[in-house]
Amino acid sequence: MKIISAEFVKSAVKDKDYPAGELPEVALAGRSNVGKSSLLNKLLNRKKLARTSKTPGRTRMINFFLVNGCFRLVDLPGYGYARVSFRERESWRKMVESYLKSSKNLRGMVLLVDSRHPPTTLDVQMYNWLKFYRISTVVVGTKADKLSRSRLINSLETISKTLPISDQDPLVPFSAETGLGRKELLEIIDNWVNIQRNE
Repeated sequence: MKIISAEFVKSAVKDKDYPAGELPEVALAGRSNVGKSSLLNKLLNRKKLARTSKTPGRTRMINFFLVNGCFRLVDLPGYGYARVSFRERESWRKMVESYLKSSKNLRGMVLLVDSRHPPTTLDVQMYNWLKFYRISTVVVGTKADKLSRSRLINSLETISKTLPISDQDPLVPFSAETGLGRKELLEIIDNWVNIQRNE
């Protein structure tokens, strides 16, 4: 897939505020500070399309981006950030769960896991939730450039065993710095958005 155009569409909290129409969507989920915004910017070749921050928990709404005029990438609020109230964390959880359950346009999920650390309990819960609802998923090990080749290989094995990743789900190491994994991830997304959803 070649990225020709990418633009921010809108932010939303409730399903009534989601963009109208039937364009296919691919959503991004992961812990706060896992590198979702950096991945999105690198994937779309736009330096500041999604705002990055060193402060976790900045994405507090569902953000929709139109890509090539034919599909949307959906940036979901990060989970697991401790320095917010329980009420706010619950609000984020319900927001994400509502989108995943109600979106008729969702074709697949990019689940981001920090390759420098083993998956957390919340990562495992999210992956199992996606499998329960039969949502096509690619697991992405972010910040892969921070590890040596041997450590990255070990990290990917740990991620695969901990979640545990099913045979049909790909696992892609990714670096927003070097572009590692960009081509593979775009190919997966391209396949998803060009497959008609079975109702």
